[in-house]
Amino acid sequence: MSVAVASACGLLAMPAWTQEAAKNSDANKEQIAEVQVSATRHSTSLLQTPVAVTAITQESLTRSGITDVRGLSGSVPNLQISTGADSGVQMAIRGVSSNNFTEIGDPAVGLHVGGLYSPRPQGAMALMFDLEQVEVLRGPQGTLFGRNSTAGSVNIIPAKPEFGSSYGSTELDIGSYNQRQINVVQNIGVNDSLALRATFMKVKRDGWINQTQDFTDVDNPDHGFHADGIPDVDQRQNRKVDKANFYNNKDEWAGRLSARWAVSKDLEWTLSYEKFQNSGAGDISLKDCDQAAGTRFACTGGKWDAKVNVPGMIDMSIDTLRSNVIWNLNKNSKIEYGFAHAIQQRKQQSDDDAGYHPLASQVTAQLPVAADASDQAIWPVIDNTSRTLDSKYVSDVHELQFKQNFDTLQYVAGAFWMHEKNQINYAQEQLVTAPFGFPTSQYYQQPDRQIDAKALYAQADWKFAPKWTATIGGRYSWDSKADKGGTVYGGWDGSNPAYYNNLYQPGTPGDANFRAHNAADLTTGMGPLAGTGAYANYGTPAQNDHSESWKHFTYRLGLMAQITPNDMVYISLSTGYKSGGFGDRDDICGEHTCVSGPVGPQYSFFPYKPETVTNLELGYKGKFLENRLSLAATLFYSKYKDMQVTGNYFASRIITDGPCPADKPGCAIVEKWQTTNVGVVDIPGLELEMDYKPWKGARLGGSFSYINSKIKDYPSYSDTWNCGVRAETGAAPCPEAYTGANANLAGRQIYDITGNHLPLAPKYTLGLNFSQNFVLENNYVIVPWISMKWQDKMYFTLRNLDNSHISDAQAAFTKVDASIKLIAPKNWHVEAYVLNLTNSMTKNSATDGGGFVKATWNDPRVYGVRVGVDY
Repeated sequence: MSVAVASACGLLAMPAWTQEAAKNSDANKEQIAEVQVSATRHSTSLLQTPVAVTAITQESLTRSGITDVRGLSGSVPNLQISTGADSGVQMAIRGVSSNNFTEIGDPAVGLHVGGLYSPRPQGAMALMFDLEQVEVLRGPQGTLFGRNSTAGSVNIIPAKPEFGSSYGSTELDIGSYNQRQINVVQNIGVNDSLALRATFMKVKRDGWINQTQDFTDVDNPDHGFHADGIPDVDQRQNRKVDKANFYNNKDEWAGRLSARWAVSKDLEWTLSYEKFQNSGAGDISLKDCDQAAGTRFACTGGKWDAKVNVPGMIDMSIDTLRSNVIWNLNKNSKIEYGFAHAIQQRKQQSDDDAGYHPLASQVTAQLPVAADASDQAIWPVIDNTSRTLDSKYVSDVHELQFKQNFDTLQYVAGAFWMHEKNQINYAQEQLVTAPFGFPTSQYYQQPDRQIDAKALYAQADWKFAPKWTATIGGRYSWDSKADKGGTVYGGWDGSNPAYYNNLYQPGTPGDANFRAHNAADLTTGMGPLAGTGAYANYGTPAQNDHSESWKHFTYRLGLMAQITPNDMVYISLSTGYKSGGFGDRDDICGEHTCVSGPVGPQYSFFPYKPETVTNLELGYKGKFLENRLSLAATLFYSKYKDMQVTGNYFASRIITDGPCPADKPGCAIVEKWQTTNVGVVDIPGLELEMDYKPWKGARLGGSFSYINSKIKDYPSYSDTWNCGVRAETGAAPCPEAYTGANANLAGRQIYDITGNHLPLAPKYTLGLNFSQNFVLENNYVIVPWISMKWQDKMYFTLRNLDNSHISDAQAAFTKVDASIKLIAPKNWHVEAYVLNLTNSMTKNSATDGGGFVKATWNDPRVYGVRVGVDY
């Protein structure tokens, strides 16, 4: 997304009743319009703001088919967005990101709405509609937007009610996969001091995958498994759904009511209530069939086939009340107070295996099961599910600012306080577990998880000479996290039949009467569907009561030179900080015996330290050719310390009952879902943005980014990516388990990733877009538009494994979007569009599928028509 997009597209950004006046304004229409941004907490011109920031208008979002933050991925220099678990969204700016979507995790990119912080990453899924603009700030924003903004921040700015006039608009979008979208805006200017605004958006679309039901009935007589007409995968929730409810669908709506009241000439109050509802199915991870081709894991059906026995379900609502009061004390001074109260509630379920079961060649389990069967046996069925049974995240955000603006000095001083009280009941199921095929599960009951964040900050810009301005700012942050009354039920001990809750008796392994369960044996009285009471036979649940706190100082120093009225250069040194945290109390030995002893569980909260980013930045912004060309260039170098990464990481080495099989070379290693800190990462880069009006009615925008994120000194990474198939795919084998003297490395498969690149950080990206206004007779206007984005290879893990069959990367690709719009002089328009013209299927996340790669995917080619009317 270039500055061309940032400053809208001339006539296209205006309602129809103002378009005629704009056409007649020959003096200005061929110049690049000034764009105001709030990146310094003052309203300043985009090209005179010493921060790397891109502003995107609602018109540009609509034209590109962007309805939530995820659509911005790749459209802003060095901004990448991935689909995360539990409806979370992982945003990365300049390679800095966070994939901890839990109720106590923190994003690295601060999400703000109207300048107010929004804490939960699930909130990034909320629809973006009726906006003034979206501002993306790159680099650590440790002073003014300092809460969890080590990477940068995204500020979504809703359109304000306008005094003195009443108008509205409606737009309908009909597209591929039965897409139906409607946007309605109504502004009511009651008088010169009171205005109301109502807006509504709804979007529905079928899932684009080929989803069928999973009735897997294993027939593998060589291992004693015989088809009997009864599925071997859970059928308790299996049902046929139509395409409207397939995974990867859309079913969302949102509405906003706003009131703006000029209480007096010096006091203004804006109050809004916003409701968002997501009733979609969520995303599902599908096999990368192109990589799997030529291996024993090659896809046997279509590329986008999924066999599902747990249909996707999201029921997420976000209710937000926002208030903003501006009191102009005098012409130089003002006080601004913002408040946001948000309640996010969510239920969700997902099929984690998507019907990908082990191949016959992988199966090592044998029926009848012996009493001493190996706990490393591979059964012919994988049947895994994640469930958010209910959750409620409540947050309150307060921000108070005092601002002064004089001829040579402007500054802002502020106080920030955020408090969250979050509750969730979440469960995971693994319904076939070695050695005996018993189901296992863990249930996380977290009734009261709290996060409290406070900060005091100030930043001043001093024009100490006619062309020179100095910036100095600082922020002191206090953060704390607490888990009160949290409990973890269940466990992953595959020799324990407790999941059945005494409602099914499998018999004793090794006896003639033993029978592994099938779908007919599972009932809703078992596992998480029956609540925590069903876990009584697992033993005493783990208690999670724990708290920790942190504090940190961040700062910003800068110097700007206004070379001419039309161009400037700046240099800045800024820092960012994200607090540490901890996880659920868990047994690091995974209910086995650790090699390091003693016998029995060894509990940990898996604590992790804060992360910090220090960024040195040199920038230039300017206008040329009689203000028809604007350019922005940013050269930066960031040092990323104690990077927080979340995933399955080494917890312990355990004693096993035999050697590890070839398909499970790491069977003696217990990995736990946790957040860990990675030492130091150096991140140099370059960002360029251009906006150009080469001739009458034409608009050319462009952006380019380069980033070379390199991990510095990390020789102890645990490499377990697809270890069982490394040899047959031609990849370097996984390292042998460490047997040296360092007890902290015992059992790990150590690999030195020093020099590797960060995930979600393609080395090069390039974007170009062009539009041309053709004015016809009777003042009709036709506007063709085309956009091209090219992106270099991008990794999804720190391993950076380049291999044709099990790579953890998305290969370089090009995406093309295009549209043609007819604007009538009588308040209506129609636009035909195609997004992803070349049908380039690209991944936004990837995981180890146990012999292949599973991924979440961006949308295929879609096309449609938008029709709108202004009134």
